[in-house]
Amino acid sequence: MNKNIKNIVFISIGLFVLNLINQSFYKRFDLTADKRYTLSKITNSIINNIDKPLFITVYLEGNFPSEFKRLQIETKQYLEELSAENSNVKIHFENPDHQRENLIKKGMMPSQLTVEEDGKLSEAIIFPWAEISYKNKTQIVSLLPTAIVASQEEQFQKAIENLEYSFSNAINSICQKIQKSVAIITGNGELADIYQYSFLSEVAKKYKLAKFTLDSVATNPQQTLQDLTSIDLAIIAKPTQKFTAKEKFTLDQFITNGGKTLWMLDNVQADQDSLLSSGKMLAFPRDLNLTDLLFSYGIRINTTLIKDLYAAKIALATGTVGNQTQFQNLDWFYHPLVNGNPNHTITKNLTPVRLQFANQIDILKNNIKKTPLLMSSPLTQKIGTPNFIELQSISEEPKEEDYTSGNQLFAALLEGNFKSAYKSRIKPFKTSLFKENATGNKMIVISDGDVGKNQILKGKPTNLSRDKWTNEEFGNKEFLLNSIDYLLDDVGLMQLRNKTLKVNMLDKKKAFKERVFWQFLNVGLPIILLFVFGFIFNFLRKKKYS
Repeated sequence: MNKNIKNIVFISIGLFVLNLINQSFYKRFDLTADKRYTLSKITNSIINNIDKPLFITVYLEGNFPSEFKRLQIETKQYLEELSAENSNVKIHFENPDHQRENLIKKGMMPSQLTVEEDGKLSEAIIFPWAEISYKNKTQIVSLLPTAIVASQEEQFQKAIENLEYSFSNAINSICQKIQKSVAIITGNGELADIYQYSFLSEVAKKYKLAKFTLDSVATNPQQTLQDLTSIDLAIIAKPTQKFTAKEKFTLDQFITNGGKTLWMLDNVQADQDSLLSSGKMLAFPRDLNLTDLLFSYGIRINTTLIKDLYAAKIALATGTVGNQTQFQNLDWFYHPLVNGNPNHTITKNLTPVRLQFANQIDILKNNIKKTPLLMSSPLTQKIGTPNFIELQSISEEPKEEDYTSGNQLFAALLEGNFKSAYKSRIKPFKTSLFKENATGNKMIVISDGDVGKNQILKGKPTNLSRDKWTNEEFGNKEFLLNSIDYLLDDVGLMQLRNKTLKVNMLDKKKAFKERVFWQFLNVGLPIILLFVFGFIFNFLRKKKYS
């Protein structure tokens, strides 16, 4: 009796000690081959900086198909890793059915996807979004990528791969105490604000956004340069007027002093609106006086237009039925639909980008690292300028033998130590800020000024990602936002977009075809085995005790 009491006491004490250890020690083990639940050092650093409760509400709750259950489970498991790393991270899954209008007003648009279950196709509407709240600030996170994929299974794989980047990027943005500054350069006939609203309104949610005019260079260049060097990144969007020597020198010294730049340049005067109104236009070279500046950085934008057989469509009136004008969406080869570099974080999983009357870029040899970002298809044709472009040419059947110019470069990332274009030249004005070289700087050059230009409908800007006439979707906005994030990324956050996972998805066609076999294997066979076991057991028992 005493021995039994001692054993009970020892067991009780042991359980109590184990419970104390369990309360004070918590560890999750990632046994997956690709370590999908192991947080990167960058994410750990971001999460550990959270010093107040951060609430994450995920709108993936309710009755929806099994594919979305997989996304829900993966999202929950990843967020649990964040919460395990920092107890200030609070997770909540919520059913969006009773607040759909409110979510749409916040910018969380629903996704309508085709779902196959039991061999039948059906439509499912879900809200693949999460909302992050921290210190009176909110940020929304999309859980489904917008990339064009071959199948719905591939889309879910991209979504799961993108979970760490999406949440880390949003949390980093909402927790930043000091916002970086982005300047829209004006003074040389750049795009009007309304044509950049779709793109820049998203930039303003994350960075300090302001205009910066170069007009003051003419009267006070030293002060203008000093003011500009306080900016982290400058956007030069489709200038149409020539830059003066002082303006060029100001931009050059902004770069050598560490400023990042995003160039969107047209070296050919060609406008789609004037073509649609008159049916014919003259495309001719545009001199922006930037050739020598870009040449010193190792890049040259030519004055040739590129036609690509893989192109976006434009809507044209093709006749009338009664009093109604009939429109047809036709391929317009002057609007190349270009793919991003699949091996770079800026353009990985990117929907094709639409360009308009884009020019070819040449790469020059120097010590600057140059990475192609946007490339045409191999079926291209170079059109020299000046040249007349007629809208009626859209009706002509293209000959493949005319489109043999190969892949053309439209956007490039430049990284390295940039040498000043005025290192061995007379300076347009004196300044104490002059530097001959920039150390570890970055810039992106795009040979199309309209890449960030949204359309206007009833006096209001439309979404840059969608054409208002054809309803085609493009990756222009995502590409530009990724570009800015990469240029201003000091912690390597964008590298998380390169994460690759292997997600084993169910072959639904095979499962439906073999469903009887698997139903029997999982339901019928265990019952049969149980019956056989019971029969043998009873037989042996009767034999033994009879």
